[in-house]
Amino acid sequence: MSNNHHYDTVAFDVRDSATMLFFAQTGEHGDIDRYLLIVRTIEDDFDETLHIEIDDRQVGGKEFLSQARLVGNTLTLLAREPTELFGGHEFVLSFEETPENLASLEAGAFRVLGDVLVGGTA
Repeated sequence: MSNNHHYDTVAFDVRDSATMLFFAQTGEHGDIDRYLLIVRTIEDDFDETLHIEIDDRQVGGKEFLSQARLVGNTLTLLAREPTELFGGHEFVLSFEETPENLASLEAGAFRVLGDVLVGGTA
């Protein structure tokens, strides 16, 4: 699996004890062909955990990501340890720069990625 992916839709959502960034590649009729979901959960003891789901496969944990870099329309996620889900340490995604996508990313990037978001520009 290549670790470079392009998505046409970005959405941000907040639910109970979770914040989420959702990236989707949609087909001609609006169906989701591929997706990436990043979820930050906050437990009752205020312990935060980050989970990443790519096309029904999930990985995560408190120390899963070492950093995330956002430059323009490209987000690079770096895992502390190689993971099969990423095909190594790094997962690079880009997204279409529509006003809706940029607004979702602006609202959610820091809230979901938190202190692993370093470098780059947002």
